[in-house]
Formats: sequence, C-alpha cells, structure tokens
Amino acid sequence: MKEVIAVVRMNTMNKTKKALTAAGIDSMFAHECQGRGKGLVDSKLLSGASQGYEEAIALLGEKGKLYSKRMLTMVVPDKQVDAVVRTIIESNQTGKPGDGKIFVLPIGEAIRVRTGETGGKAL
Repeated sequence: MKEVIAVVRMNTMNKTKKALTAAGIDSMFAHECQGRGKGLVDSKLLSGASQGYEEAIALLGEKGKLYSKRMLTMVVPDKQVDAVVRTIIESNQTGKPGDGKIFVLPIGEAIRVRTGETGGKAL
C-alpha cells in the first residue's frame, strides 16, 4: 500500500476528481491549503515587470505570497500507484509553475474501524 499526496491548483480540483474516479479511485481526502514553490514571485509583479513597470521590476526579488491550493490524499494498493500518479499529472499539467507536486509514501498498515479489517481489505 502507498499513500499518494498531491498538491494541485484550486481550479483543477473537479477535473482531477472526475479523472481519478474514472481511473477507479473513489476514496480520497481533500484539504484546503496554501503554499508556494521555489519561485517566490507574485504573478502580478511578474506581469507588471513584463510590461516594463520599474516598480514591479524592483520588487521581483521579494518573497511572494502563499497561494490557495488543494491537497489530495489517497491510500491505494501498490499496483494502482502508477495509474494514480499518471492521472493526476494528466489532469493538472499546464507546463507552468504552480502545477503542483505529488509525493508517494509507504503505508505500513491500514485498519477499517467499522469491521476491523486490515491491509488491502481495509481500503
């Protein structure tokens, strides 16, 4: 079993959920979150700088704000990890900064509270 954590843009959430469901992944958690990547540039500043505004150009080196994102978390059998990762990439890839990140972590055990089932049966 693996836990797949994906941080994606807010506006791609519905597309991502539909694609994951079509790929056979129905169980997931979605969390509202905020964050930023390595590019500490505010998009408004970048736009102003590209238009030649000296004030914007001067501010480009300052840290940017945190952007609203969604964090999806799902635990899947090992055999589904590649399909989940591929689906998330296909649903979110624009080729621009901010497309998101995917993390895959091992899961030691899963237990269904209602029945006590463990392992893959708990999923």
